[in-house]
Amino acid sequence: MAKKEPKLPPVKHVAIAGNIGAGKTTLTGLLAKHFNWEPHYEDVENNPYLYDFYENMPRWSFNLQIYFLNSRFGQIIDIQRGERTVIQDRTIYEDAQIFAPNLHAMGLMTKRDFENYTALFRTISSLIKPPDLIIYLRGSIGALVSNIQRRGREYEDNLRLDYLRRLNEYYENWSTNYKEGKMLIIDVDKYNFMDNPEHLGEVVNKVRAELMGLF
Repeated sequence: MAKKEPKLPPVKHVAIAGNIGAGKTTLTGLLAKHFNWEPHYEDVENNPYLYDFYENMPRWSFNLQIYFLNSRFGQIIDIQRGERTVIQDRTIYEDAQIFAPNLHAMGLMTKRDFENYTALFRTISSLIKPPDLIIYLRGSIGALVSNIQRRGREYEDNLRLDYLRRLNEYYENWSTNYKEGKMLIIDVDKYNFMDNPEHLGEVVNKVRAELMGLF
């Protein structure tokens, strides 16, 4: 007989954060299935800028970030208006506080575009609520590269290691200073939830404990 899932408090929005290759999409699906949540995935397949961005980052960085910002904003509006608990693959904060600043710092987004983007994010952030819980998947460069190679997305073939390293530094700084709500950190070097059911069970228990502690 299957073990009955304990009743969770009325959580509306859970989001998974993490660098490229951390396993966000996989864990989004696994937790959605376990807790009967509605998954909202990052729009990768239909993104009209992604391939161009990886071919020419300076030319397409602003376009790509605006696309992601708008897509994430639309998801959050749907979540706030809806009735079901939603688990979201990547957060709007990562777009604005990690990816865009990193592109600007690397000289891949102009000062003018970055300031325009940041001003737009400030306007958007004043209209939305933060997630009830963010699950941050922390991973070493080795683990990220292994996962990226494993999934074999063609447009990620040109991904630079220094780009991943810098993103990891931004993620660590962001996770340390995040004050908008609760954050659970999962070390993907330690928890192989993709292949190990016991590790997934441990992650599920950690998520449940965080949610039970919200109220």
